[in-house]
Amino acid sequence: MNRDMENRRAYRYFDLIMALFVAVLLISNVASSKILDLGPFTFDGGTILFPISYIFGDILTEVYGYRRSRRVIWTGFGCSALAALTFMIVGALPPASGWEHQEAFMAILGQTPRIVIASLVAYFAGEFSNSYVLAKMKILTRGRWLWTRTIGSTLVGEGVDTLLFVTIAFAGALPTSLLFSVILSNYIFKCGVEALATPLTYQIVRWLKQAEQEDYFDYGTDFNPFKFGTS
Repeated sequence: MNRDMENRRAYRYFDLIMALFVAVLLISNVASSKILDLGPFTFDGGTILFPISYIFGDILTEVYGYRRSRRVIWTGFGCSALAALTFMIVGALPPASGWEHQEAFMAILGQTPRIVIASLVAYFAGEFSNSYVLAKMKILTRGRWLWTRTIGSTLVGEGVDTLLFVTIAFAGALPTSLLFSVILSNYIFKCGVEALATPLTYQIVRWLKQAEQEDYFDYGTDFNPFKFGTS
């Protein structure tokens, strides 16, 4: 199959996975406005759901390849930027007379440039790191040992994401001890979720490969994250 035919090929579930990926991303960003304690962990609320986006990223790259995963990552990036811009504009506009919830709105959805930049930079770097590592490991392992790819790529991607987001968003605003606690808790929790989800990931990947008749290997792929096409 030549490259043009690959690009035009229709998949049954690709759009659904992309929609779920973007939904998880947007919900996680809103939930991140709350810092919470859960047992020994201290993290933002979005961490409860956000690791699922990396599971989706693993599934997309494993089944459909880096090039199509890149399109999904950019779609998520654009939707996140649009949501952040909308919240900033709505928050800046004067509230209607009699509407007394401006402070509550700003507390939950108020977007500061620093948080927006942290979220977008961390997402971009983390997701592309995850997808790149998985695609390369798939070639190196010749498609064997899926668990090494899903966990290995997550260790890199989540590490990049967590370090960048927490540092850019909260350095100087949180005590140093709490900053490191949030970074460590986020990283351990996210990677733990990915590891525990490995059996489910195996099942979904196996089912999708059969349903889509696809098991893509990124031989000859241009891994430039800024290339918007599928070539």
